[in-house]
Amino acid sequence: MADSPDKNKEDELAGTEQPFVAHLMELRDRLLYCVYGLVVAGILLAIWPGPAGLIDVVAIPIRAHMPPDAKLIAVGVFSPFFVPLKVLLMAAVLLALPWLMYQAWMFVAPGLYSHEKKFALPLIIFGSFLAYAGIAFVQFFVLDKMFGFIQHFTPASVAATPDIASYVESILSLYLAFGVAFQVPIVVMLLVRFDMVTIEKLKAFRGYFIVLAFVVAAVLTPPDVVSQLALAVPMCLLYEVGIVAARYFSKHTRAPEESADSAQS
Repeated sequence: MADSPDKNKEDELAGTEQPFVAHLMELRDRLLYCVYGLVVAGILLAIWPGPAGLIDVVAIPIRAHMPPDAKLIAVGVFSPFFVPLKVLLMAAVLLALPWLMYQAWMFVAPGLYSHEKKFALPLIIFGSFLAYAGIAFVQFFVLDKMFGFIQHFTPASVAATPDIASYVESILSLYLAFGVAFQVPIVVMLLVRFDMVTIEKLKAFRGYFIVLAFVVAAVLTPPDVVSQLALAVPMCLLYEVGIVAARYFSKHTRAPEESADSAQS
């Protein structure tokens, strides 16, 4: 008599169980590898382009809307020291992001079935790409349009000399908001894959998601129309991308027994 699907699943991971202490040691090793990756990325970035060069890069969007001889100012006593370090750490995390995601993958991979491993790694790669896309969107589009909008309402008698610490904190929050918000397709694909929702329900929820996207944008972005639209509109578009991708993703990442059951039904 043929083995049942449940028995096949159990056989695939039979003997791979590890004690709790072994899991803790594995987690410790992966976290150490993450730290090593961040240190290497930080050293490389400190050598080139250096903290000052990184500050110049992140300041490009606002400098484009300031007078040619104007500069950002450092109000805090320790800002000239800590702000470049904060930017360096942020850049190191971005540079090491694929390595960090790989360590997460290596930690969870031993406990996954073969059909789950097929989609876990592509999701990690896709998620990293979406995070980079969100941050690039902020750097090359959102900040320029946002500062241009703000500058339009600045009186001619007012000299705009932003504080570097305040500026860096603002753009870091935008990087984080867009990097997370651009993960919408990943969330949609996983919800469908694990049968938490159906594609039909996602389509019916489309109108509510548009409202939700604008609410999230209003909370996470500065109180200007440009940045709010720049976050809400891509979220809505990525929701549609997630619906389209979820159909293909769910179909091609099922376990063999699940595909057989679907074909029989």
